[in-house]
Amino acid sequence: MRRVIFNQKGGVGKSSITANLAAISASQGMKTLVIDLDTQANCTHYLLGKPEVELENTVADLFEQTVSFNLFAKEPFDFVHETPYPNLFIIPSSPKLEHLESKLESRYKIYKLRDALEQLEQDFEQIYIDTPPALNFYTRSALIAVQRCLVPFDCDDFSRQALYTLFGTIQEIKEDHNEELFVEGIVANQFQPRARLPKQLLDELIAEGLPLLSVHLSASVKMRESHQQSKPLIHMAASHKLTQQFVDLHREINEKKRGAKKKAACSKAKIA
Repeated sequence: MRRVIFNQKGGVGKSSITANLAAISASQGMKTLVIDLDTQANCTHYLLGKPEVELENTVADLFEQTVSFNLFAKEPFDFVHETPYPNLFIIPSSPKLEHLESKLESRYKIYKLRDALEQLEQDFEQIYIDTPPALNFYTRSALIAVQRCLVPFDCDDFSRQALYTLFGTIQEIKEDHNEELFVEGIVANQFQPRARLPKQLLDELIAEGLPLLSVHLSASVKMRESHQQSKPLIHMAASHKLTQQFVDLHREINEKKRGAKKKAACSKAKIA
């Protein structure tokens, strides 16, 4: 399963959600890969620690070889790095992504990530993609390459307004490039259950028919501690309330996946 965590607005928790869901997948025995497409490299630092020098064989190197003739081009598997955690791997980010973007766009390499993921999916049960807070070449590439999209929402009115544009973008990419693309739902992040505004915003999203997931991620200092230690919550504080919310979220989206597969199978049977 290929999944992207996407929102054009920054600061909504994309990297934290990506890394923690991936870590839970891996902890449950699924061979899991994270691809970090954000030049800020938050997922990379979270899962590997901040490296002393820039890493080699990054996602930028994977993209770069698609725009240069190379008799000895590497396979996508050659860019995969192990993390300290069993079953969890990453293709790290790089600052070079920023300078490479215009070249990739001008040569229309928008489908190269999808080609790479189709190969990587032979070896990984779960693939999670972290994206930059912008609708650029890399986010479009990710939306074209995946089957599922998860949308973080930080219970803020500005974030709510951005949702409408975001869903329009996803629908356009689905119609033009990727008919498999399916929005699993909106994840409420930094949720404060005792505050009036977050609950009001979520109630309004539900009333408008937007696909809000039932699990809400609480605001907690434990997440900052997890970032500081470069250790996902499932490995740092397995019994913590926020960790258990991530476990519940992981269960919910995977149950939705199974339900969607069952529905598709029933539809095919009726057609036959």
